[in-house]
Amino acid sequence: MSFPISVEHTDSNSPPHKEKAWRRRERFTNARRDGIVAATEPADCLMPSFDVVSEVDAHELSNAVDQANREIEIRFDFKGTGAKFTLTDFTVTMEAPSDFQLRQMLEILIQKVSRRGIDVDALKPDEPDVNLSKAQQKVALQNGIDTDAARKIVKQLKASKLKVQAAIQGEQVRVTGKKRDDLQEAIQLLKNAELGLPLQFTNFRD
Repeated sequence: MSFPISVEHTDSNSPPHKEKAWRRRERFTNARRDGIVAATEPADCLMPSFDVVSEVDAHELSNAVDQANREIEIRFDFKGTGAKFTLTDFTVTMEAPSDFQLRQMLEILIQKVSRRGIDVDALKPDEPDVNLSKAQQKVALQNGIDTDAARKIVKQLKASKLKVQAAIQGEQVRVTGKKRDDLQEAIQLLKNAELGLPLQFTNFRD
């Protein structure tokens, strides 16, 4: 027994495979118009590529916070103050009796984070919240590339005239090119760019 198969068409004279290709071209054109991709054609998935990411190792961050807490527990100038570091997701909350001690704690946190291999540029301290009884400060860690930063990366690569294409994929940017040398130049360009966040380059494909 056979069953009818329905295929959606925008043009009754267009075969299904041409309809799919048309939809892909339309999506790409819209993305290029909105500045989401910097390319003249969709990148071939088999072309050499790499991903631009900004990630923090959660395990190493946890270790850094544990080490920071151990240090203030044994330091004489913090004895009996109740000062502590608390980690929630990718935000560290520092609590102490005074703003001066918060500044000391931030220095300790930066030191411990750096020793665990985390780029200190990922730390984004908020303004301290200080009152008569205690002081508190939150330090967020950049984890993932937001849309604005991703657009800046795409814009930098497009302006460079390098023979690469860039496309935003969630919280990362995929860069493709026909030659490995072009990709290496793109990496060097982004390393020297002042984007306000640490970048890593992963998932290299030849």
